[in-house]
This record gives sequence, structure tokens and C-alpha cells, in this order.
Amino acid sequence: MRIIDANLNRAAEGLRFLEEITRLVLNDDALTQQLKTMRHDLIRADAPFNLQLLDARDSVRDVGIDLKVRGEKKNRDLTLTIIANSRRAQESMRVLEETAKMPGVPLDSEQFKHARFTLYTIEKDILARLTRKDRQERITGLYAIIDDSALKGRRHIDVATQIIKGGAKIIQLRDKTLSKRELLPIAEQIRAVCSEKGVLFFVCDDIDLALAISADGVHLEPDSLPAKVVRKLLPMDMLLGVSVRSLKEAIAAQKDGADYVSLCPSCIAPSGGKIYSLEELSRLHEKLSIPLVAIGGVKKENVTEVISAGASAVAAVSAILEAEDIERATRQMVRALKVKK
Repeated sequence: MRIIDANLNRAAEGLRFLEEITRLVLNDDALTQQLKTMRHDLIRADAPFNLQLLDARDSVRDVGIDLKVRGEKKNRDLTLTIIANSRRAQESMRVLEETAKMPGVPLDSEQFKHARFTLYTIEKDILARLTRKDRQERITGLYAIIDDSALKGRRHIDVATQIIKGGAKIIQLRDKTLSKRELLPIAEQIRAVCSEKGVLFFVCDDIDLALAISADGVHLEPDSLPAKVVRKLLPMDMLLGVSVRSLKEAIAAQKDGADYVSLCPSCIAPSGGKIYSLEELSRLHEKLSIPLVAIGGVKKENVTEVISAGASAVAAVSAILEAEDIERATRQMVRALKVKK
């Protein structure tokens, strides 16, 4: 009875912590409901049996209370805390699964077995969603796009390296001329240097390529596959960005699983379509709960206005790639953004 009581408590405590993470950190109603249901189902028992458990409880003489493990960390980050509580609940469920097989114990062994295996998947989902949330929160500042049309014979990796040295924290690869086979080693090179320097790396439109190199995300242009379809194809921790041309498209993209939207054409200068004013950009920002990236005609002279209007980040192509010194141009844009902050 002491074993069952202790492990029911430990399982419930671990599940409750995970439930609070999914509810208050991830704002995920589906996972929250799943954990809450699991917790309530596991601790449910008839009144006489609960009284037996209480009678058996003896916390004062529990020899395990003050036991310490060498190397056990007192301080740990959120990821490690999630893992620790998942393990606590999983191990307790295994103990309960075994003790429930003993004569006279009114518990369902198969229920604990099923819950344990379900929790293995939930743990993976929570960590993936946490990674995705962390990446989403990093959609700020300068969003540099390496476009093949503006390379002028320069190597992709050389341009990417200069952009990173200039201080950009987000890079997107957009190339409409090379084949997937030709782009693969290029994307792998950029992905490697971005990972080393803590820079987010996105691939434009090419879902296969993004998956092949484990990019941080994929960005869809207006005529790409629908966001709802692509979201199902991506791992839980991979971001999905969508280019939109109106408030209606932006709201639809958010509903369909986009982690950020890019407003195009320009909110500042003409680019072959409607010119979005700063006021319209601001209204769009107010309607969204995901980051908004402004693209087109954004330069260091007007970047603060765009950010003030509600953009989380500004995307730049020509303002960087057409400069004689890409690193210097990038640094100037980054400094302008920091002045605003």
C-alpha cells in the first residue's frame, strides 16, 4: 500500500507539472486536456481503497526522503525539468503497473501500461512544441534573404557568412534556378554555419530540401501549397512561414498553422502590387498572435518606422545583397533595429 500510495502521488505530481507547461507556457488545449484526463483517470479509485492508502502512508519514517544522488543538479533549465517530470511519472506508472498485478489490489495494470506509453509520446510532443515556440520567439530583427537573382556570381555560403558576421539572426535561402540536387550541398553548408552561430535558417518553398537538412523552418510563397497541408508534413519543431497579401490571408495562414507571416508586397515601397501603408501594417499586427515580417523596400533609413508599426522583423534582400560590403550593410541594418529596441 505504501508503494502504491507513493507512486500514485509521484505520477500525479509529474503529470500536473507537465499539464501546467502545456497550459500556461505552450497554450496547447489538446495536450492540456490529454494530460488532465490522464491524471484524473490514474488517481481514481474507490473510497475504501483510498482510505487504505492513507492509512499506509508514513512520510515521517520514509527513509528515501533525504537520500541524495551524487551529481544531482539543483538548478536546471525548463527542458531538463520537463524531462525529469516526465521520467518521474513514467517510472511511477511502471511501478503501479507491476503492483496492480498483485492479489487484492483494485487497480488496472493495463491502464498504467497504456498511460506510460502514451506519456512517452506526449513528452516528445511537449519538447518539440517548446523548441518550436523558442524558435518562433526568435523571429525578430533582421530577416536576411539570400536570393539567387541578387548573388551576382558570389557563392551562397560566402554571402551567408558575411550576413552572419554582420549580426543577422535569421537567414532564408531562396533559389529558383538550381535543382534540388545542386541546392542540397549549398543548403547543408549554410545550415551548418547557422547552427554553429545560433542563427535560424529557413528554406523558401522547397519542403523536401528543408526536411533533408533539418532546417529550422520552411517559408511558403503565395502560390505554394496551402499552409494547412504543409503543416501536416513538417515535424512539430519546424517553423512554417507564409507570405500573405492581405489581412484575410494572414488570419487564414495563422489558423492553418503558420508560425509567422510575411506581408508582401511592400509596406513601404512599390513592388508590382498594392503598397501597404504603415497604418495597414499596424492593423494587421493587432489582428495576429504570431510574428509579422515586413518585406520590400525596407532600408536602414525607414526600418524603425516599420518596426514601430508592429513588424516583429524586417526582411531584406537588395538592401544587403546589392551592397558592395554585405557584412557592413547587414551591420548597419542590425544597428538601426537595435536603436529602435
